[in-house]
Amino acid sequence: MLQTRVIPPAEGAYQFPLLIKRLLLSGSRYEKTREIVYRDQLRYSYLTLNERIARLANVLTEAGVKAGDTVAVMDWDSHRYLECMFAIPMIGAVVHTINVRLSPEQVLYTMNHADDRFVLVNSDFVGLYQAIAGQLTTVEKTLLLTDGEQKTADLPNLVGEYEQLLAAASPVYDFPDFDENSIATTFYTTGTTGNPKGVYFTHRQLVLHTLAAASVTGSIDSVRLLGSNDVYMPITPMFHVHAWGIPYVATMLGIKQVYPGRYEPEMLCELWRNEKVTFSHCVPTILQMLLNAKGAQQQDFGGWKIIIGGSALNRALYEAAKAHGIQLTAAYGMSETCPLVACAHLNDELLAGSEDECITYRIKAGVPVPLVETAIVDGNGNFLPADGESQGELVLRAPWLTMGYFREPEKGAELWQGGWLHTGDVATLDSMGVIDIRDRIKDVIKTGGEWISSLELEDLISRHPAVREVAVVGVADPQWGERPFALLVIHEGQSIDAKALKEHLKPFVELGHINKWAIPSQIALVTEIPKTSVGKLDKKRIRLDISQLQASNSTFLSTL
Repeated sequence: MLQTRVIPPAEGAYQFPLLIKRLLLSGSRYEKTREIVYRDQLRYSYLTLNERIARLANVLTEAGVKAGDTVAVMDWDSHRYLECMFAIPMIGAVVHTINVRLSPEQVLYTMNHADDRFVLVNSDFVGLYQAIAGQLTTVEKTLLLTDGEQKTADLPNLVGEYEQLLAAASPVYDFPDFDENSIATTFYTTGTTGNPKGVYFTHRQLVLHTLAAASVTGSIDSVRLLGSNDVYMPITPMFHVHAWGIPYVATMLGIKQVYPGRYEPEMLCELWRNEKVTFSHCVPTILQMLLNAKGAQQQDFGGWKIIIGGSALNRALYEAAKAHGIQLTAAYGMSETCPLVACAHLNDELLAGSEDECITYRIKAGVPVPLVETAIVDGNGNFLPADGESQGELVLRAPWLTMGYFREPEKGAELWQGGWLHTGDVATLDSMGVIDIRDRIKDVIKTGGEWISSLELEDLISRHPAVREVAVVGVADPQWGERPFALLVIHEGQSIDAKALKEHLKPFVELGHINKWAIPSQIALVTEIPKTSVGKLDKKRIRLDISQLQASNSTFLSTL
């Protein structure tokens, strides 16, 4: 080991731990009167936020929550969720953000696996909770969350209703110091097989991630996204990677925050208008839902900056959003990465170029944010050059990446094989450091010995004026091994078939963007494409649906 010079601290020097409470205490210094808004029902200042978090800490402590306990939350995106994201870890406990869109069996698995001891349950999920309560093995007490007049529910070992409990609690709490490497949050990510896997993050990791996210969204002039005068509204569930960690950034900076509850397109449009929202983040399918809303038609959303992550941002969606006045910027991350890894960046060279080239780089995964190291490796773990051409698996290092999967050391070791976190994404790196995600390893289509990127095909197909949504997967083919199959949702009053799609893709073949064998020979027109619990394309289920369509010789199929 390298022998470096280490000087011990002076006697009495304060060893400053990086704890989530530091983020909370910063926000009220900047803008005490800025508001936290919940739908059209509630608003209060940052001073009140701090008081409510202290009240919640007192409620939980009096209910028996101790340092190291896991406290689960089942709620829509709300001011309550924001309070829980601070109060629970600030008393030394762990907040488990439950994915309420999982099946009851999966929710049950995650709660038992995480050793949840206390659960905060929104009244909308009382039925879900009741269905699994008899099989929960560690839960001791519940708290009820409500929006209306209801103040009680048939929940086992109910402590009380959230607002009533807070009203009776002290607005003062002396939040202690403790080890910054203490676990602060946990949640479960679903894969294509097996049970959901638990990822977890420490106070130190969340503070460092917050600082990096703040520096990127607020300091890079070419994609300036979030400053103290912005109004923030998440359109990414708070149960999913802490709403990408942006609530911590917004709170640290004292930014006005708007929480929409359950995602209803018309409510989102109304909140945008009434609260003058300027910054959000979401996955492509949620943005598509928003743009299709009645309230979005003929609406100019000028000034709204939205980060797109979770899935690839294609050019058609970028252009559709731009036509509504929305500026989209791509970013990259995953559940295991807290999640921010990269964000689109336009350097001086690109800004001096064409608008078309700028768009190309705005929709790529982007440049690694500060403190992130990236590389690409081949199937044997050998590093490949960053030449913009060599494709391999993207691997990462950063101080906020999950250190493993909870109680699954074998899967954690697989994730961190060779000392790098393996993303499962096929990518290239260029000389500027730009990450270009080509596909998920499991979604790359191999036809006749050649690899085809489903993401690239989806991008090109989405540019057809009739196409509203597209998913491309590989299906078994006796001659070629696999062939690309396109599942399409088309705009009302439009039409398309496999022949028309082929004509649309021909120019991209002639320009060298794709090879001619990448053109799907089969398509299916559907009214909806299956999504995962966090709004991504569910390609496992899509493959199953296509096999069923093929088996039934469905009239939806169109073949060249």
